[in-house]
Amino acid sequence: MKGTLRYLAGIAGPSGYGSNSTAEQVSQDCSNCLVPNSQLTAIVTGATSGIGAETARVLAKRGVKVVIPARDVKRAAEVRESIQKESPEAEIILLEIDLSSFASVKRFCSEFLSLGLPLNILINNAGKFSQKLEFSEDKIEMTFATNYLGHFLLTELLMGKMVETAANTGIQGRIINVSSVIHTWVKRDNFCFSKMLNPKSYNGTRAYAQSKLANILHTKEVARKLKARNARVTVNAVHPGIVKTGIIRDHKGCITDSLFFLASKLLKTTPQAASTTCYVALSPRTEGVSGKYFADCNESYCSALANDESEAQNLWRQSRALIRRRLQQPVA
Repeated sequence: MKGTLRYLAGIAGPSGYGSNSTAEQVSQDCSNCLVPNSQLTAIVTGATSGIGAETARVLAKRGVKVVIPARDVKRAAEVRESIQKESPEAEIILLEIDLSSFASVKRFCSEFLSLGLPLNILINNAGKFSQKLEFSEDKIEMTFATNYLGHFLLTELLMGKMVETAANTGIQGRIINVSSVIHTWVKRDNFCFSKMLNPKSYNGTRAYAQSKLANILHTKEVARKLKARNARVTVNAVHPGIVKTGIIRDHKGCITDSLFFLASKLLKTTPQAASTTCYVALSPRTEGVSGKYFADCNESYCSALANDESEAQNLWRQSRALIRRRLQQPVA
């Protein structure tokens, strides 16, 4: 109850920010960092709309060079144009990707690495919610393929560049996996790798929640592996919050004014929803922090299952083995 009241009131936590903080606010406060943002390069998936587009806009505004991987390159070009109207000096690079396709993710990584750019920040933000059962070209359930496995492979293929960049520049690399509080809905009995790949019965909400739990478990295991190799790269998961859309407003006539008021207070604007990602990506307060889960720009609690080290290791091993089989060669 206390946490809910703090959320509704927008009371700041230990970081100095809370549920009402915006991405612009937290990034502006990071502008006095020792490392100029103009030296940073970030990849932001899912940046053609919503939270991802706002994240890319704010990072670019602060001088970060932003790479936008996109399936819809035309839409990505529109986002770049919008960002550069506000920030004419912004450097935005567009590359094509389909996160649900292992081959496409591999092509994107090859194209990015061929550019010879450093890589300081990787934001695995893209998300898909499918109401009906669909399969990727790799014959994997689409939500799991896009939200989790695509980002797993992306991270694996770019990890070497991030470690190298951190070693060469002395600037700590940061990976951010965008998850959701909905991960807490998943019970251990419903979290089976083979069933998530090819479910016998499908429920869109359950599939989405499972993918978001997988994002946190991925975060935990990668953090452990990076620590073991003494790499200057951190990885954390974030819950952006539930974003305010036109759906609630369109249905105002069907609910009471009091319920409408409460619902509107529980939902975030897009600038508020992008704040935690930007905070973890840029704040000096998150220097050296790894393997954690953040909400409202503060470290928070995830489920017991999300904290299960053996579950994280098992998921990582199964994911890597699957991808190696499908690509028919080792993943770097």
